[in-house]
Amino acid sequence: MPKKIYYKKLSEKKKILDKNRPFDKALIKNLEEWFRIELTYTSNAIEGNSLSRAETALVVEKGLTIGGKSITEHLEAMNTASALDFVKEQIKRKPCDLREKDILKIHSIILDKIDRENAGIYRRVPVRISGSAVVLPNPRKVQDLMDNFFKWLKNETKMHAVELASEAHYRFVTIHPFIDGNGRTARLLMNMILMMKGFPPAIIRKNDRLAYIKSLEKPQLVNGEGDSKNDYFKLIADAVDRSLNIYLKAIKGENAEPENEKLLKIGELAKATNQTVATIRHWTKEGLLQVAEITESGYQMYGEEMVARVERVREMRERGMNLGEIKEGVK
Repeated sequence: MPKKIYYKKLSEKKKILDKNRPFDKALIKNLEEWFRIELTYTSNAIEGNSLSRAETALVVEKGLTIGGKSITEHLEAMNTASALDFVKEQIKRKPCDLREKDILKIHSIILDKIDRENAGIYRRVPVRISGSAVVLPNPRKVQDLMDNFFKWLKNETKMHAVELASEAHYRFVTIHPFIDGNGRTARLLMNMILMMKGFPPAIIRKNDRLAYIKSLEKPQLVNGEGDSKNDYFKLIADAVDRSLNIYLKAIKGENAEPENEKLLKIGELAKATNQTVATIRHWTKEGLLQVAEITESGYQMYGEEMVARVERVREMRERGMNLGEIKEGVK
């Protein structure tokens, strides 16, 4: 089980936050707008969407199209932001009041205009997670598993709010009820529960993607036995802690936004991975590496997670894998 002392710290910070309610309307508006873009950007980036933070803002707030980006990536940004808006409308309710129709609604918004046939519908076919040894439930079991999920959520009253939100996320992705969009739906479900309980939403940073995936996979491989969930629970608690700090700094009039992710120039990425600039540029052109930002001067900037990506690409090339196999392997 997660360490209760950690949740105690989160509760203490929330108490400080609660004492300062109601917040200034302009402050809340600013924070909500920032969280809306950040949650949309990071949740989609975890799933492989290549829109940068700035590009996500342009798509969501201005309705602009970004050259070189697919229609699907644009729709993913708009849909995730819309699904988050729906989630915010539910936060006056209680987690125990959540029903199947709420989850189906979130998922239908996420896949709107992307995959209408499967939007808001449980999967009818077996699925696997690329690159993972986790075995997902047979599609015939999904309805019963989801029925049990909502029964559990309705009757669970002892868990700390952050533990409840984390556990709901874990149970949901372990069922993997949809053919696509499970991760985005799970993170929205988790944040809906957090906000219902008066906590700010948890942002899983793009740089935490691999740690996040591994922390979920570890307990799934052993059916959640022992302390296998501890890394996962801590990762989510850390995310909530960062969000609490943003709010606490904001009410003090301090800079509320967290430090930006460290970005690397193409030469820095090449040096860090012992590759040539020409190789990094070629792999980027082939879609094996993702550019995080493009500066006003036109410089391509890479997130730190691309260091590990370069190493994976190198290993797969040495094993004789073709371009298509490598692209699939680094998703």
